[in-house]
Order: sequence, then C-alpha cells, then structure tokens
Amino acid sequence: MIPWEFIESSPVPGSREELMLYRRGEEFSICIGRDELMNSRQHGSEEALARIACRRVAASPSPRVLIGGLGMGYTLSAALEHLGPDAEVVVAELSPAVVAWNRGPLAKLAGSPLADPRVRVFEGDVAGVYRDEEAAFAAILLDVDNGPEAMTRKANDWLYGLAGLETAQAALQLGGILGVWSATPDRAFDLRLRRIGFRVEELRVPARIGAQKCHTIWIAERRPAPIESRRRARAPHHRREPRKRS
Repeated sequence: MIPWEFIESSPVPGSREELMLYRRGEEFSICIGRDELMNSRQHGSEEALARIACRRVAASPSPRVLIGGLGMGYTLSAALEHLGPDAEVVVAELSPAVVAWNRGPLAKLAGSPLADPRVRVFEGDVAGVYRDEEAAFAAILLDVDNGPEAMTRKANDWLYGLAGLETAQAALQLGGILGVWSATPDRAFDLRLRRIGFRVEELRVPARIGAQKCHTIWIAERRPAPIESRRRARAPHHRREPRKRS
C-alpha cells in the first residue's frame, strides 16, 4: 500500500490545533491530530447538500448563495453546477491555508471551482458575512467543522445555536434555504431549526457513491411569518426608540 505523504500544516485560526494535509497517490486527506476531517474519496454528501439546496433556488433572479466552509471544493463545485451564469457564490473559509490548498494541490479534485468568475472568497468566519445582512441570500450552506457537534473550534457552536440560526434565517430571503451538513444525526439541532420556524427536511445521504456510511444534511426553508405576526410588526402604536448597538 502506498504510504501517506505529509504535505503541509497550518494552525486552525482561534485554536491551538493544526490542520495537516496528506497525500497518498491521487488521494488527499485533511486531518487534525489523528482525526480525519475530510478525504477526497468521500464527497457524495457534500455534493448532495449543494445539489438539493441549489436546485430549489436556481430559478431565483440572480441568486446569491453563501457557502460556509470550502473543504476540498466539492460543495462549491456542485453548487456552481446547479446555478446559472447570473448567480453569485460567496465562499467563507476561516483558514487561509485551506484556500491556498484549493488553489494549489487540491485544485483539480473538484475542477478548480475557485477559478469560476461567479465565485467570491471571504477569508474569515462565515457569520461575519451574514451577521448584518437582511434577506440577502437565496441559500446559505453550512459545511463547517464536523456539523452541529463542533470538533475543531468551539466558537463554531454559535453557528448551530438558536442565536446563530436566527441570524442565518434573517439573512435568507423568504423561501430561501439553509442547508447544513453533519457527520452524524443531531436531534437537538433538528428541534432548534423547527423551533425558530424553519420548514425542515432531515436527510441521510451516502458519504460517497455506493458507500454504506452516511452523513446527515438538513434542508431548512425560511417561511413567511404568520399573518398575525406581520400585523403586530406593522402596528403603529407602541413605537420604540431604536436600540443603540454596543
């Protein structure tokens, strides 16, 4: 068997851990310590996340799609495949090294999606892209860390908590899709999505074609607020002064 060859390492921003890139023949792996985060042989579930979500919003006029987590480029590549020429895809990747690897040794794996003119790269936390946005995106796809059960960075927990999900919901257009990838099912996360008003589908998809191992994806649609809630929001009485931001 061909041995794994160490290529490069880079610190995880905001953590004491290091990302390590390995190659074995045509296969690549990104690890943290002894834990493998991703492997170029298993990307079926990442592609399914993008395919299902982007098919639902592709007919929107000039759809904007935000992808949290670049990985090895498979989610981005699948999104571009199912979006038209007028789409814009913003990829938020916390690790500059992962962006560099996708422009270097990993580029050909997913067909060099970063070279597509529809793509804009933001090197930083995905929450930094949508935190102050309102109804800006047709879809937000989160393929960050290990899913709701964060493994590499504790700060990622915010993305999957109520505050993070409510912020993502506000950044979606009505009918927009929040797609979330996870290595494992998470009942508590599913309940949080439903609690704040998303219409939710939880799907189990193969890690790769023909594999028995499956990953979990959630496809959550932002629904319009109930009529009574909209009436209350438009009511002219009980007017308040705007709150100052701290």
